[in-house]
Amino acid sequence: MDSVTPQVIFTIFGLPITDTVISTWVIMAVIIVFAWFIRKYKPGIAEIIIESISGIIASVMPDDTKVLRFLPILGTLALFLMIANIFSIFPLMVAPTANINTTFALAIVVFFAVHVYGIFVRGFWGYVKNVATPVFILPLEIISQVSRTISLSIRLFGNILSTDLIVAIIFSLIPFFLPLPLAALSILTGVLQAYIFTVLASLYIASAVEVEEKETERRRLKREAKLSSQLTERIN
Repeated sequence: MDSVTPQVIFTIFGLPITDTVISTWVIMAVIIVFAWFIRKYKPGIAEIIIESISGIIASVMPDDTKVLRFLPILGTLALFLMIANIFSIFPLMVAPTANINTTFALAIVVFFAVHVYGIFVRGFWGYVKNVATPVFILPLEIISQVSRTISLSIRLFGNILSTDLIVAIIFSLIPFFLPLPLAALSILTGVLQAYIFTVLASLYIASAVEVEEKETERRRLKREAKLSSQLTERIN
């Protein structure tokens, strides 16, 4: 089991630093350097990336949703996952998402993002009222929120770990003939799982803000209809 569990590389003040942590640090550094580079020298690439991720988010959210509001967190998740899921193809590196701790941490980020955006759009009491109305649904809502967070983390962890294991087993049996196809399989699976995670996160956030946006629009139309009616009565 040592091959599928995080390996301690060194310790800092007694705190073990595993290969997963090191790979995560490297990925963070790569993303920061890449973002700085394209912002300074290739801004056109940044626009393409932003438009692509915005298109993915917009495709699963209601029409007229302000997608840019959610782009910082969902875009960051998408970029991190696309790199993290395929990072094991590089020598001496491992995929951080093949560690349940990493995927659970990412799912927790999504969990809190859903509620933060929900409160931001609806207001605290409006969001609580929506979640707890009717009150007997509240326990089911809590179970739903927790279960989908666990599902989100386990789904990503299972898919990335299983792909890495399959690639490692086949490569150990036939090391000289299949490296490129196996690397392609790992990349394809990694990108697909990053897409699925981002889409699911977008859906969860959309579920937290969609109702309020529709309710706000309904109230606006009702006020306009009332003002129009009053104006008509005055004219008559």
